[in-house]
Amino acid sequence: MKKLALLIVIIFHISLYAQTIYDFKVTDIEGKTFDLSSLKGKKVMIVNTASKCGLTPQFEQLQQLHLQFKDHNFTIIGFPTNDFYQQDPGTNAEIQTFCTKNYGVTFPMMAKIKVKGDTIEPLYQFLTTKSKNGLEDNEVKWNFQKYLINEKGQLVRVVGPRVKPMDDSILEWIKGN
Repeated sequence: MKKLALLIVIIFHISLYAQTIYDFKVTDIEGKTFDLSSLKGKKVMIVNTASKCGLTPQFEQLQQLHLQFKDHNFTIIGFPTNDFYQQDPGTNAEIQTFCTKNYGVTFPMMAKIKVKGDTIEPLYQFLTTKSKNGLEDNEVKWNFQKYLINEKGQLVRVVGPRVKPMDDSILEWIKGN
């Protein structure tokens, strides 16, 4: 009986770490469902964005990174948030226009979400909670924090907001070095 109970605990523990980003559906900036399971086999950078932040110019490098590696099993997904000093107060349509007009953004942008607090988006609950992501507990410190996801949909690294998208460590990870 003790062995059976231990086996059940082990299976439950393993199942906690079996969750991946592929278990989530989000809403894109145009209001359509975006199934993250469509990204199976790709490396993914998830980044929370803001249009009126000192780090907003990172959109330029994000777009450059997207263009350089979009045909190499890599994608970026932007999640606008107004969680940090109301630095993205606009509507989804206004955010989309801003990103396209000012930075030529063509990588997938999602609808504005909460990345902290009681109403945190379920995907960000996964990204920030070790018992769900299997890597670490962390919090979104500011706009443009980056989450690196491997080809199996697992979180492998959290990159701080001030680290630029074209940083050598990120480029090496994308290239597989």
